[in-house]
Amino acid sequence: MRHGEVHNPDGVLYGRLPDYHLSELGRKMADRVADHLSGRDITHVVASPLDRAQETASPIAAAHGLAVAADERLIEADNVFQGKTFGVGDGSLRNPAYWKHLVNPFRPSWGEPYIEQVVRMMGALGAARDAARGHEAVCVSHQLPIWVTRSFAEHRRLWHDPRRRQCSLASLTTFTYEGDKIVSIGYSEPARDLLPAHLTGNKGPLTNKSFGA
Repeated sequence: MRHGEVHNPDGVLYGRLPDYHLSELGRKMADRVADHLSGRDITHVVASPLDRAQETASPIAAAHGLAVAADERLIEADNVFQGKTFGVGDGSLRNPAYWKHLVNPFRPSWGEPYIEQVVRMMGALGAARDAARGHEAVCVSHQLPIWVTRSFAEHRRLWHDPRRRQCSLASLTTFTYEGDKIVSIGYSEPARDLLPAHLTGNKGPLTNKSFGA
């Protein structure tokens, strides 16, 4: 699961910074997903150690009588622009001081390599799978690590257009295992009606890709 909306009135790229908490809307999103998952066979809830992820996981865990575990491997991707108001279209790309960080979008050169995110996220998924063996687990993480992990599992390239990620706030990207093997991936948006209007554009069809036995 991706965390809910964050209170961030200044538009900071908050990355791994502490003390960025869910907004009122973000808490509603977390509660909505907790209601959506209330009938599921969830025996393990784990989240990134960042405040917004832990707060998103809390109502889900409470609904199942569980504590929220923390796994550093679910954390947001590292980014050299953390703490800045850096974004596409805001003129940042014209600042020479930033150019050295933008030379390789395929790695990417401005932050944690995509493949390193995949390695740690797959480790976290494996640990959650083992903790809930025969049942279900919920892992709360962040958009980019979730998306590149899904891309890897679906055998797509890891570099991509960020505007094309199918991973909205409070969305669920579901990895189904048979034994230790991922056999299908699903995507759903239980809190879609709560999303701000600018985030509800066309993200492509929802998918449930099967990999076979």
